[in-house]
Amino acid sequence: MAYKAKDYSALIGMDGFSETLLKNHFTLYQGYVNNTNKLVDILNAKEKDAVNPEFAELKRRLGWEFDGMRLHEYYFESLGGKTPLDKSGDLGKKLAEAYGTYEAWEKDFRATGAMRGIGWVVLYQDDFTGWLFNQWINEHDTGHLAGCIPVLVMDVFEHAFMTDYGLKRADYIEAFFKNINWEVVANRLC
Repeated sequence: MAYKAKDYSALIGMDGFSETLLKNHFTLYQGYVNNTNKLVDILNAKEKDAVNPEFAELKRRLGWEFDGMRLHEYYFESLGGKTPLDKSGDLGKKLAEAYGTYEAWEKDFRATGAMRGIGWVVLYQDDFTGWLFNQWINEHDTGHLAGCIPVLVMDVFEHAFMTDYGLKRADYIEAFFKNINWEVVANRLC
């Protein structure tokens, strides 16, 4: 099976994200898709030998490329919205239940995104309890929480904002929040 890059060109023209930034980001995403496919092909052709260092490293690298591909899909699909969250809907109620208020959740999500370092901010839903919480992920392939579903994903690697915002990450986070597609995000709840 080969993965295909999804077309997110409909996001071009979104307020707060330049065409240059988005096209560069789409190209980066395409690279994750291509490298995922290359690694799958190489691994399928390799002898399955756990003591072979090459096999082991390729197997480990697949997590990086695959998660880079999938996290970007969650991220791009979370964007393009023009309406605020319906705080009386399921997602709004669950956020308020988890954090006291929607505003408290948003403050925590923004603060997590503003932390020093590169990575991702993920609003997860615990598949066992239904509980929602924000988590920082340093690298694509490490730090994800087992049994949790990504509900909202924000890319905070420099490529996601530096073209438009330089070092002003808070301004990027503001633009991100103005463009969240809450319908898509709410539909990810289990």
